[in-house]
Amino acid sequence: MSSQPSSAAGRPLTLGAVAVMLMLCLSWGFNQIAIKLALSDIPPLMMATLRSTGGLVVVLLIARLRGVRIFTADDTLKAGLLAGLLFGLEFVVIYRGLMWTSATRAVVFLYVAPFVVAFGSFRLLGERLGPAQWGGLALSFAGVALAIGVPQVGVDGKVLMGDGLIVIGGILWAATTIVVKLTPLLRAPAEKTLAYQLAVSIPILGLASLAFGERLPALPGTVALISLCYQTFWVVGLTFLLWFMLVRTYSASKLSAFTFITPLFGVAAGYFVMHDPMTIAFAGASVLVLAGLILVNRPSPAAVDPLLSVTKT
Repeated sequence: MSSQPSSAAGRPLTLGAVAVMLMLCLSWGFNQIAIKLALSDIPPLMMATLRSTGGLVVVLLIARLRGVRIFTADDTLKAGLLAGLLFGLEFVVIYRGLMWTSATRAVVFLYVAPFVVAFGSFRLLGERLGPAQWGGLALSFAGVALAIGVPQVGVDGKVLMGDGLIVIGGILWAATTIVVKLTPLLRAPAEKTLAYQLAVSIPILGLASLAFGERLPALPGTVALISLCYQTFWVVGLTFLLWFMLVRTYSASKLSAFTFITPLFGVAAGYFVMHDPMTIAFAGASVLVLAGLILVNRPSPAAVDPLLSVTKT
């Protein structure tokens, strides 16, 4: 099923959108620390299952308060199920990959997603990125890699297998964004788009947790429960909802490029909360990421020349 992307859905970011994206990236960067704080008490896939379940409740309550109809027929079921399948599998492979590779390597390889979104937007949505925009994406990725110290020594076959799974997770993340932009989900309320993904991911994550033999040995401690609440109510219930509101309105490739800031916030949060060492490379990485974002968000020739635009049929 195809739909014609609107010009609004590919427009450049406004200052308000940039401010919201910075808040989202800060929240997602700290989310990595929140997961670390809870992992000692709650197995990862079980945590993801609980997070999706609680997040779905939050989204349904927000929809009810805003008068958004979730359960009406609107030709989004197939696309919603596909987005939910991608969303669920994304977290399964990411958490499985983390068993074999380090979190620092994982966050680098996860951020293959903006490149996939940019390519998919170019091929499928008619969003054009010029040489400056592609160069900006490369600069941002290099900044992320520098911030968390890759390449690393001692990489064996298992680590590479974990890296590969993380890359697949990044591709699935990007594919979910493209599905939302390319299907009737683009016209659906953001609450419904997110509800599809959370509802479908719950059985996927739950079955994966059982398949990998995860068990909850004891009642989680206070820190783990606070962490789970943060992930559930703030990250999944609210920030993901804001993300899909932005995806419906602005350029997918430029929004995705902004997510390069997330791991930098994660490194900073690790320094202040987990007391991880702060390296000089972090300052240089920040410059690269910000320079990349400036390049990505420069107007491209396709944005001003209607002869270069593509209409999808």
